[in-house]
Amino acid sequence: MSATVSTPPAIGSLWQRVLARPRLLALASGLVLALAIPPVNLLPAVFALSLLFHLSLEAKSGKRAALYGLLFGFAYYLATLYWVGIAFFQLPGAGRFAPPAVLLLVLVHALFTAAASWGTWLARRLGMVAAGAVFVLLWTAGEVVRGELLRFPWNPIAIVWSFSDLGLQPIAWIGVYAFGLLTVQLAILPAWLWRAEGGRLWPLLAGGLLLAAPFFVGWLRLDHASGQEGIGVRIVQPNIPQFHKWKPELRERWLKRHLGLAALPYEGPPPSLVLWPESAVPYRVEDREIRDILARVVPEGSYLAFGAERYFEAPDGRPVLTNSLYLLDDGGNIIDRYDKVDLVPFGEYVPFRDVLARFGIRKLTVGGLDFTPGPGRRTLAGDGLWPMSPLICYEAAFPNAATDGTSHARLLVNITNDAWFGNSSGPYQHFAKVRMRAVETGLPLIRAANTGISAIVDPFGRVVEMLPLGETGVIDGTVPAAIAPPPLQTRPWLPYAAVVGWLLVIALIDLLRKRAHKEVSPERALIRPRP
Repeated sequence: MSATVSTPPAIGSLWQRVLARPRLLALASGLVLALAIPPVNLLPAVFALSLLFHLSLEAKSGKRAALYGLLFGFAYYLATLYWVGIAFFQLPGAGRFAPPAVLLLVLVHALFTAAASWGTWLARRLGMVAAGAVFVLLWTAGEVVRGELLRFPWNPIAIVWSFSDLGLQPIAWIGVYAFGLLTVQLAILPAWLWRAEGGRLWPLLAGGLLLAAPFFVGWLRLDHASGQEGIGVRIVQPNIPQFHKWKPELRERWLKRHLGLAALPYEGPPPSLVLWPESAVPYRVEDREIRDILARVVPEGSYLAFGAERYFEAPDGRPVLTNSLYLLDDGGNIIDRYDKVDLVPFGEYVPFRDVLARFGIRKLTVGGLDFTPGPGRRTLAGDGLWPMSPLICYEAAFPNAATDGTSHARLLVNITNDAWFGNSSGPYQHFAKVRMRAVETGLPLIRAANTGISAIVDPFGRVVEMLPLGETGVIDGTVPAAIAPPPLQTRPWLPYAAVVGWLLVIALIDLLRKRAHKEVSPERALIRPRP
């Protein structure tokens, strides 16, 4: 027997008119949620998740609920991941692959949203509280699967807090995924309470007040923050357009631009480290002549860190290509090197190459050879230089994976080339995730991006110095010292404890609500679709 209780009548005629077009409302809600993501950073837009939750409960069938989730996810991910397609237009002949690639990426992501809506509809018989818990859990599970299994951890919902130094701080305790779970719970709270309380206004106000909770947590942490100065650095941002970067006849010009910026006079003492972006040196670094040229701009006793491609033959004769970060001393000697581990699908390698090659699909970077991943995260060090953990490009997007796990690193170094994505949302989203890595590790971070955003970030994720997108120049600054490891690093069980605590609170609320409705018709505790 199906549930027989209708939507609370106090929702009113306005809701009825809006809900008369649920597909359009689902699409519009997805677009609204995208406004909470960088670069717009409109935090109240996160309440669009309340609309999806409500639509999922109101659906006439599980298929209809899944459709609403699919439409919501399609609009949301299209608005936040459209910039991926820009990269295809940076190489001749690749632009035709942009629409199908973006649509496929968006649809795969939208399937997770559809699953959350479908699961919520199935759980409606268990009551409002249980349905809300299922929605939150399935949304969070989708983020974990996308990040850990599909290796595309882009735009976790916790990124909506990145506009505020205060708002990011809970990551230091419970990490990105658990913070995202609590964020989704806060986001659906208005719809949850509105329905449970028969359309009264106070639940909406309560949801708004609870949204301030992360800022209070951040204030408690930053109120005791101390800024200890550390080493001096120079960060070079050459601002080279991607469609010109790999032209053979222009390689020398681009190297000279890096050298010229690195050689600019210093206002203070020379830095301990000069940092260039990803793929800054378009020559073979193992050649002594190239390293002698690079050493000219390295101050005495200092180091130069930069990105370059490394090509060599394996012992079995197989050609190997890596995307690497080199560390050179003032004599042009290679002190250490890190080979990128997390490669970008279709950007640096083609999955299922033999099959996809029949359709003319190849990787976007120059050359037909796939990059080979490195053996793992590493900590690089030199005399007088802080041990540093390199993160090349989108490696900085992976939660709680910014170091090799040895606790030796005292500095995060991110080099990237976001010129692939032009003046779009992509570079802003990338920079927001980089700041999350500083918060969760308690390590300062320096970042060199070809076209921006380059920056010095302190261990609390606060921007100390920054060069915005599309500018040419250098950052001369002092990197604050690392702080004591955040609770997340010393107590890795905290995210799980946060989830368990949330489940206990949900169970208690459900128990209290059921007791309060004992004397009422049992169907009052159920949720049924609109007739």
